[in-house]
Amino acid sequence: MLAAVQGGLFVCGVRVEFILFALMLLGVALFQRRTLGVALVGVVIIAAYKLLFTGFETGPGWAGLLGHLCGEWVTLANLLGLLLGFEVLAHHFSASKIPALLPRLLPAGWGGGFVLLLAIFALSSFLDNIAAALIGGTIAATVFKGRLHIGYLAAIVAAANAGGAGSVVGDTTTTMMWIGGVHPLEVLRAYVAAGIAMVVCGVIAARQQHAFHPMVSELPAAARVDAGRVVVVVAILGAAIAANVIANLWLGPQAEAFPWIAAAVWLAIFAATPLRAPHWGGMLPALRSAVFLLSLVVAASLMPVETLPPASALSALVLGFASAMGGSLPLTKLALQQGGYDWGLLAYAVGFGGSMLWFGSSAGVALAALYPQIRSVGAWLRDGWHVAAAYLLGFFAMLWLLGWQPAPASHQPVQEAPAKTARP
Repeated sequence: MLAAVQGGLFVCGVRVEFILFALMLLGVALFQRRTLGVALVGVVIIAAYKLLFTGFETGPGWAGLLGHLCGEWVTLANLLGLLLGFEVLAHHFSASKIPALLPRLLPAGWGGGFVLLLAIFALSSFLDNIAAALIGGTIAATVFKGRLHIGYLAAIVAAANAGGAGSVVGDTTTTMMWIGGVHPLEVLRAYVAAGIAMVVCGVIAARQQHAFHPMVSELPAAARVDAGRVVVVVAILGAAIAANVIANLWLGPQAEAFPWIAAAVWLAIFAATPLRAPHWGGMLPALRSAVFLLSLVVAASLMPVETLPPASALSALVLGFASAMGGSLPLTKLALQQGGYDWGLLAYAVGFGGSMLWFGSSAGVALAALYPQIRSVGAWLRDGWHVAAAYLLGFFAMLWLLGWQPAPASHQPVQEAPAKTARP
């Protein structure tokens, strides 16, 4: 059953690295109160195995491990900086009192919850999915008085990921495609599937939430907007958007040399401190969530995915499910190197696919810092079943409406695309 061949060990034809990664994910699913410990132990075991038996793509031994981590440091630094920075942003936004004013603006009934999801979708199209999810979660906590159905929380994550799926500045994976040579209009087609998926899971989740706890329509008499906090929120969001666009338009592949987006966010936070000081009390839960996500990203990057099946609609569909395991970044890199994909369909698959598990995207991990109850994989799958259903409906609807449109050979990406910021 155990076989040693060139390149590593196999058990029943499966490489040991994949078995270790699967056991790590199983541990995360079973021990939701110990997810950080499970993730840290898992990544240490995988790294130790590769140190002893296979080495790394950058070489054997400790030098190979160090070289691998150096190649991933920008992605990891951006993830850490954004998860922590947008936690500060979420508190500023909550303290601004704007969420307390929204019940008057949102429709009554379950339609109010649905419109809020659409707003998150729109926000994520030009902003990082982490920020969109945290802002949406902050608003939802106010308008639903903190009583949120897990199915609705899953839909918040899905909305944040769906909104970025068709925008080259809205999600890490789509920005990777843009830098790698994919035209933004090819990625834009992903909104066909993302829009359908958003309507499907959004309507179901809004009705779930309305039955669980309706939106509170009363406006507190003392609710007055803190203009200073609003200025800080706008400054942080503006810094993130500007750094995102400038780094990728002007720097191109050189954007991978430094975590520009996270640096811009923290520069804005510190620059705005004299106006309104950040609330540091939420940093510890956010840090725990960030370290958990970084562990998943590092573990996924250590997987020996040197090759993918031939590019096809079926392989794109499967990559969407694989991205829910925290592997969207390495899989997108590999797809860019391989070429031959319908980039719009793939952008939807790896963008929205991570919503099917709470740890499948940075948006889900970030929201878990605000709502720890979503860390149960069983509860997520039971109450958020509509996310997986919406993924399949959106995928096949786009395939039926637009067909499989692989990029012509002359338009294939010709360089490896660097990772930008947020989704694992």
